[in-house]
Amino acid sequence: METKHQVHNLIILDESGSMESIKKTIIEGFNEIVQTVKGIEKQFPEQEHLISLVTFNGLGQKLLHFIDPVSRLESIDEKRYRPDASTPLYDAMGYSFAKLRQVVENLTDYNVLVTIMTDGEENASQEYTGIAIKKLIEELKLRRWTFTYIGADHDVEKFAASISITNTIHFEKNEANMKAMFAQESNSRSNYSQKIREKKDTSDDFYNVDNSKK
Repeated sequence: METKHQVHNLIILDESGSMESIKKTIIEGFNEIVQTVKGIEKQFPEQEHLISLVTFNGLGQKLLHFIDPVSRLESIDEKRYRPDASTPLYDAMGYSFAKLRQVVENLTDYNVLVTIMTDGEENASQEYTGIAIKKLIEELKLRRWTFTYIGADHDVEKFAASISITNTIHFEKNEANMKAMFAQESNSRSNYSQKIREKKDTSDDFYNVDNSKK
């Protein structure tokens, strides 16, 4: 049986209290991403897409999915996504990267696409620092990991740059803007899989591939 190229979709989703006001749209957006990835897997049958979903807040991290085949994925709802408490972003990133890295470090035919979604900067981590996360991201970038950062209510580009992430989207907390953001995100995922098929560099310009057409 032919081995497929594995694409690991790691989504790190802020579940802190300030996300409560956009909870419904976030849930809808994540569920749309799932449908997008299912469609991409059909479009690129040589690729196997796996999803890991980690939500986080000051109460800890929740591993809602871990290397689950996209075909088996369930939608999240208000029972599974319940915003509360603070934003230990670095700890969530460090935890997620370490867990997935153990799975992929012995693979040869794979890519990892990391999507971080938050409405605020780090404010509560105890295990990881920004310097440690930046070093880890720079190391993983050399191993076919692509990092994207989607944020609101803070200087998204400045914060992302501080941890060596260049692929960013800033969104406003209203339904129309967030739907546009999720549409851009979904389109970028399809382009990412096309780059994998064509064996092109997947590290940068994740969200900017279509700017020339606008």
